[in-house]
Amino acid sequence: MKSLVITPKDTKELNFVSELLQKMSISSKGLSKEEKEDAGLLVLMQEANKNDTVSRQEIVSKLRV
Repeated sequence: MKSLVITPKDTKELNFVSELLQKMSISSKGLSKEEKEDAGLLVLMQEANKNDTVSRQEIVSKLRV
């Protein structure tokens, strides 16, 4: 099942949406700023081009800087 991410504009709106979902018996979970960042990083990692490779020489030269 797909999920829906909602970002309310303020605390009042957050409380309203939370109460509405609860009254409709719809499961919800709040995310901290850190959890949202983690989710964003996960999406970026999944979309990354995994076919590009970097030579050992290039990595060593970057580490020596």
